[in-house]
Amino acid sequence: MVDFRKWLLALAGVAMLIGIGSSANAQTSPTSFTCSATAGVPNIIRAEGLTELLGDLVLNCTGGIPTQATLPIPLTNVQISINTNITSRLVGAGGVSEALLMIDEPYPATGQVPPTSIPGANSSRIQLACLADNNTNCAINSVGPGLGSVGSYSGNPGHPNIFQGVQAGVNTIAWTGVPIDAPGTAGTRIVRITNIRANAFQLGVSSTLIPTQISMIVAVNGSQTLSILQPSNGNVVGQVVPGMLQPPSIALHTFPTGVIPGPALYQQCNSVNTYLIPTPGVSPTDLGIGVTVTEGFAQSWKPQSWAQVVAATTGSTYLAPGSPSQQNVPGFAYNTESGFISAAIPADSLASNEEVGAADRGTQIQFVVAGVGAGVTLYAPSYATLTGNYGGGPAGVAVLVSSSSGSGGGAISGGSSSIPVVPGGTVPVYGNLIPVSSTSTSTTLVYEIYYANPNVQESLTVPISVSYTSNTGSNIPATTTTPATVLAEFSPQSTVGTASSTAPIPRFGPSGSPVSLFTISPCSCNLLFPFVTNIAGFDTGVALANTSLDPFGTSPQTGTVTLNYYGTTSGGGAAPAAFTTTSAIPGGSELIFTLSNGGNYGTPATPGFEGYIIAQANFQFCHGFAFISDVGAQKLAEGYLAIQLDIPGLNRTFNFGENEGH
Repeated sequence: MVDFRKWLLALAGVAMLIGIGSSANAQTSPTSFTCSATAGVPNIIRAEGLTELLGDLVLNCTGGIPTQATLPIPLTNVQISINTNITSRLVGAGGVSEALLMIDEPYPATGQVPPTSIPGANSSRIQLACLADNNTNCAINSVGPGLGSVGSYSGNPGHPNIFQGVQAGVNTIAWTGVPIDAPGTAGTRIVRITNIRANAFQLGVSSTLIPTQISMIVAVNGSQTLSILQPSNGNVVGQVVPGMLQPPSIALHTFPTGVIPGPALYQQCNSVNTYLIPTPGVSPTDLGIGVTVTEGFAQSWKPQSWAQVVAATTGSTYLAPGSPSQQNVPGFAYNTESGFISAAIPADSLASNEEVGAADRGTQIQFVVAGVGAGVTLYAPSYATLTGNYGGGPAGVAVLVSSSSGSGGGAISGGSSSIPVVPGGTVPVYGNLIPVSSTSTSTTLVYEIYYANPNVQESLTVPISVSYTSNTGSNIPATTTTPATVLAEFSPQSTVGTASSTAPIPRFGPSGSPVSLFTISPCSCNLLFPFVTNIAGFDTGVALANTSLDPFGTSPQTGTVTLNYYGTTSGGGAAPAAFTTTSAIPGGSELIFTLSNGGNYGTPATPGFEGYIIAQANFQFCHGFAFISDVGAQKLAEGYLAIQLDIPGLNRTFNFGENEGH
């Protein structure tokens, strides 16, 4: 921040040396031509953004002596600089930019958006554009004193009122040869600079209580004396704050149990969501693993164009993005990713003839799921409504527009011609669940905002459903040694941090970290035999049954058993080492052994051992019994059922088992 202030002061000093009045304390006379710079309402912009729209800079100009009728208006060179890279789209050879300078708040003659806006007294009624890159293109012969339609910036032929700038440096836009006439006593002439996009990601988030700020300095020179009054440290046109709260929250959403916080825990031997038949517009029975992201501030998420706002607030369906409608009323807050768009400005000559000021898309949010095992299919809704404290009005909506397995297209590709507008609330509405990944270990889901309420801090919950049919014999689904994760960020991600003719708008830098989404654990059953002994004339027999073979249709499972010994051997020796059966125990069979003699499946004898045993079976349904007696069971005998350590028992292992009768 200290370096930035030094930079601004140095630039202001240079401006003074070339005859530019830049001090708020400049001495002016009643007849001097003076413009006061104001930033209007500085935009709150996303720290993750590389192409964030800044607030307009407005010059309120008064005094001076107007140019006499028929004489050429003196030409002025205007330059603005900010304290980060300018990323407004380049739309023509030689650095022609979408950045615009407007005089007399030119109001559109046609295509007025919004239609309820009323032009001011100093507004011209026609918009006419000119490329200000030399001293002849935009020359105007004065019509004499006057503002708006009766002045020299009427928008009639030969009287342009919108001037297109040229990128003169990574952080500078210049307008060369702009005829700026003194208004004299006619009133206040307004000069507005708009469509300036900035790389906020380059600056980052402030580490103090004061947000990172983007400031703009305006400087002029030319054939007339024009004083500009502005703060020495520039005009604040943007405050940088996080656009999305990190990390996202993860919760397992199910009916009728509700919400279970944290990642989902699955087991290989239990099939999950083998059929998914949700109803469009109605919450499905299985809501999957809800991944919830929240705006860092209201208006962080925006649609592409004003037409989408109108459709949601006055119609019955949300509107998909397309060629943006004109957003051509100066100073109006459209709350979209697009800036000032007017048919008076020539179309983009470098990037597919896009309209100057238009964004390529609305805000997009991507969910990158990684670590998905073989045999798993992921499902996600074709759209999801946003939630927030609306207090009335329509809910925002995000639509699945792409996934790594192909185009999503939301409800439109699913066969519906539209997505119905629903009232805002705290319970989201979802479109059809559609498969989004079935063959890849990683998939990226991209949701685009079709509408968001600019006055509500909204959240988006995307339920990601895991589906697989268990086949443990083929290791399907593959188990996860580490959890599958999800990373939620703005999209598209880009490394292009300077102005470009081809890089998308908006675009973003990385900002998040992956969080655990789900795990698939091997099927297991864990039993505790709390006391076994083979000393003082006693012996213990153990039986462990694989009960996955039953008359109830359970899929038979096969797996080994590991015996873990804890205690001592007679004479104070160490407990025996853990033993894993030499072969797997099939469903319907039992592992049977005694401490003194060992048993089947290669179980060795452990003579003289006394303590406890924890058995880990690699199949889900196991039950155990221990029998302690004197040798030959002549005088004393006692038996007990092994204690189940899995859910819903002691929950020690976080595996799901059955402990009926234990």
